[in-house]
Amino acid sequence: MNADERRFAVLRAIVADYVSTHEPVGSKALVDRHNLGVSSATVRNDMAVLEEEGLIAQPHTSAGRIPTDKGYRQFVDRISQVKPLSAAERRAVQSFLEGAVDLDDVLRRSVRLLAQLTRQVAVVQYPTLTRSTVRHLEVVQLTPARLMLVLITDSGRVDQRVVDLGDVLDDADVSRLREMLGNALNGRKLSEASAAVAELPETGPDDLRMSLTQVATVLIETLVEHPEERMVLGGTANLTRSHGDFPGSLRQVLEALEEQVVVMRLLAASQESGLVTVRIGEENEAEDLRTASVVTVGYGSGTPLGGMGVVGPTRMDYPGTISAVHAVARYVGEILTGR
Repeated sequence: MNADERRFAVLRAIVADYVSTHEPVGSKALVDRHNLGVSSATVRNDMAVLEEEGLIAQPHTSAGRIPTDKGYRQFVDRISQVKPLSAAERRAVQSFLEGAVDLDDVLRRSVRLLAQLTRQVAVVQYPTLTRSTVRHLEVVQLTPARLMLVLITDSGRVDQRVVDLGDVLDDADVSRLREMLGNALNGRKLSEASAAVAELPETGPDDLRMSLTQVATVLIETLVEHPEERMVLGGTANLTRSHGDFPGSLRQVLEALEEQVVVMRLLAASQESGLVTVRIGEENEAEDLRTASVVTVGYGSGTPLGGMGVVGPTRMDYPGTISAVHAVARYVGEILTGR
């Protein structure tokens, strides 16, 4: 083991002990608890170098050392193996999620699972519409001049819209309308579907032009990106257990979580399915989250349908948290893309 590897072993031991005990870690405790294979004097020298490099700090005189944001970052970047979920945990996760009855239930269960597994605040974004494909469009005639459109995507998302036609249609007209809309939409990405729908009033039969214009207007509003994309949040009470990790700033973190735009921006950065992103303390753009760490990942196969993750103190079990976020995202992606 060279000097760099040995110092990283010391940093790793400090992180492990501090996360476990929430107490500053001294050189004697490191030698007693960890098989570092070197003397106390060598550990003290290594700790002095780590402190000079800004990876650990001394919170007050005569105390041990704690990791800094920079120290956590180096630890996370050099994690060689993410701690896997046990076989029992994997079975429990799979069974719990597969018991969901619809998209809303899948996401609610995902949030509960993540919050329980990580003991942090969990957040899951609803599938982003423009990344989805139209599975089916149902057209239901409510009255001769009013239709209900039910758009179902491959992610299980369902949107309903009522259209006032300004024209009266008989059953045959509704059947023709249904067929034209199905041909334009079914199996297409939503971004492509909106373009196809926009052409229908020009390419469709003259006697249905007014109805097609009304329907197309409503569908395009449904198909284009929604700036107010929804999300599910859970486990906020977990933050109160870590109150000491947010000196004077827990309220700021809670307020940031209430600002949906802030959280959606974090999740939107999860652009690649299965790739876990960790932002530690000052790395967070949102000022109110600079005492927290955010672990996020995209879910879905290929292009992610949305993002999910957890928010907690910088003093968190990063290997365990990364593993839980990755595992739940994988199962959610499998369930939604398999529906």
